[in-house]
Amino acid sequence: MKASNNNAVWNEVPKSLSIIIGTPPWASWWAYLGYGFIILGFLYSARKFELGRQRKNVLIKENQLRAEAAELQARAIQAENDRKTKELEEARQLQLSMLPKELPKLPNLDIAVYMKTATEVGGDYYDFHLGLDGNLTVVLGDATGHGLKAGTMVTSVKSLFNSYADNNDIAATFNEMTKCIKKMHFEKLFMSFTMLKINGSKLMMSAGGMPPVYLYRSNHDSAEEHVFQGMPLGTLENFPYEEKELSLNKNDVILLTSDGLPELENENNEQYGYKRLRNKFEEFAKHEPDKIIEFLNQDGNAWLNGKEPDDDITFVVIKVK
Repeated sequence: MKASNNNAVWNEVPKSLSIIIGTPPWASWWAYLGYGFIILGFLYSARKFELGRQRKNVLIKENQLRAEAAELQARAIQAENDRKTKELEEARQLQLSMLPKELPKLPNLDIAVYMKTATEVGGDYYDFHLGLDGNLTVVLGDATGHGLKAGTMVTSVKSLFNSYADNNDIAATFNEMTKCIKKMHFEKLFMSFTMLKINGSKLMMSAGGMPPVYLYRSNHDSAEEHVFQGMPLGTLENFPYEEKELSLNKNDVILLTSDGLPELENENNEQYGYKRLRNKFEEFAKHEPDKIIEFLNQDGNAWLNGKEPDDDITFVVIKVK
């Protein structure tokens, strides 16, 4: 390169000048590497955000499905509860429809009855038949099972009782009823049964699978306990049922009961028991039949102390006038 001064004198030896133009920092390889990391970071964050959003949507959907499933299950449970409630009510109405609408009115006997059905209806049943000869037949039964199955057995036994009530041979009656029940092919359904026949001062009785018959003797001021070892109706044909014949006196009292009261359990899982039942009956027997039942119920409720009974409670009380 040559140049002159202000006097127009030029330099004799030329000078050289080198100018190097370098790469700007923002265009360097490490800058582009940084740009790459920034882009990758952005893509990673975007992807992470999208995955988080998707997971959140999946959780929301799962919660919705769980809520819908829970609602469907609740509806199914409610429908099943409604069905069972309806079935229990139908069973209760069927059971009550099998009971006599009126009690026999006899000059020498005072009769009172009581039945309380449990939440899950059992198969208690009582009935009366007054023959043309003045013979009074009294029965108390307890079908196995609960609900409509027990109601079906009660319906069948009532029909059979109406057919055989005039038969004075109790053992023969039981065996004829058993034969008929077995022909119906009820699966594991039986009927525990007590039958009394009262004609004047004569008492005939037998039972199969039932609690004892209690007989209060007024002249001794004590209660007898009559236990029968017979089988429930519908089990064994031609069973040798035991029969007892006794004499009744004025102010004697007969108590028939299902196992509902003696098998009541209190809050300590202790049963009311047959011994307590006999003692309480002996204590209350001087009263009229309806009062005897009232006092027995009061004692049973005191034993339960607020618990609900899980079986039917039934009494038939007959007092000789």
